[in-house]
Amino acid sequence: MTSSSATGPGSRTHDAHTDPRLLRAFVAVAEELHFTRAAARLYVAQQALSRDIRRLERELGAELFVRTTRQVALSADGERLLPHARRVLDAHADLTAAFADPAARPLLVDLNTDGMTAARVLARARELAPECELMARFESGLTWAAGEILAGRLDVSFGRAAGLPPAVLARLGTQPVRYEPMAVMLPADHPLAGRDEVEPGELAGETVYAGAGNPRTGEWTDLARTFFARWGIELAPPAPLAVGVAEFQRVMAKSRNPVLAVVDFPSMPGTVVRPLVRPVPLSPLLLVWRKGLGHPGLDALREAAARLGAEEGWMVRPDGSWLPEADALLMAGTG
Repeated sequence: MTSSSATGPGSRTHDAHTDPRLLRAFVAVAEELHFTRAAARLYVAQQALSRDIRRLERELGAELFVRTTRQVALSADGERLLPHARRVLDAHADLTAAFADPAARPLLVDLNTDGMTAARVLARARELAPECELMARFESGLTWAAGEILAGRLDVSFGRAAGLPPAVLARLGTQPVRYEPMAVMLPADHPLAGRDEVEPGELAGETVYAGAGNPRTGEWTDLARTFFARWGIELAPPAPLAVGVAEFQRVMAKSRNPVLAVVDFPSMPGTVVRPLVRPVPLSPLLLVWRKGLGHPGLDALREAAARLGAEEGWMVRPDGSWLPEADALLMAGTG
């Protein structure tokens, strides 16, 4: 075989660089300078070893060994190949080791907002799998996080999956976590702030903020729009995108609009959070990951969500509660 045929479009030179078995056979013979001993070292038949060496020589278009009836020696091309082959095999061993233990890679977990249900699931998962590195992220909305998951920049998130496009949802695995009761965050001097509970009808005519205009939280705004339409509540227009609690507090203080939230939403200075009742509107929280993802940290998150749900009654839907049909089906595992 000429050198041009070894490197042309029809050659198989590329295979030699991507098949560690052939390089491993070459290095064994180069180090032993004896086919029988090299075959024993690799636990293969001598005939198979010889066949691999001949294949490698054909693919490289070079004679790698000088063979006589008495001895085997490296050729000049064999001497040239040996350090390259060792580096390739070392790199292959490093690659194999890096992915041999899935737990060695950190699992990136988007909590949307800190201090809520997702954070409790993460804390329990860390207890269940202390050997795993579960790294929290805060993307503040499943609409955004789902794209990051499918792009491989996040592994897991939480949120309302029924609000995602069907083509996106089809590529995600989901597990229901909690029927989260909704609440309203009110300025401390709001007429309803003194109530222990607020009925949706009491917000009729109010303008309530629910993330309109935020491209990261489209699923939440969609849920709010459906809920508000039933009770005559106005959806507040888009506000500047606020990242972080302090910025969100500053922006909301300017508008003084009530804010749709969930019962575990952390309170902020100058505000109160009041549960919504009669009926109790629900925010369906699901654990979401990319289909095909295998990681012990994901297993721990799923187990943590199931255990906390059983302990806290998270998956018991309150009587007479409000939830769109598409969300109810997905939470029941039939959507």
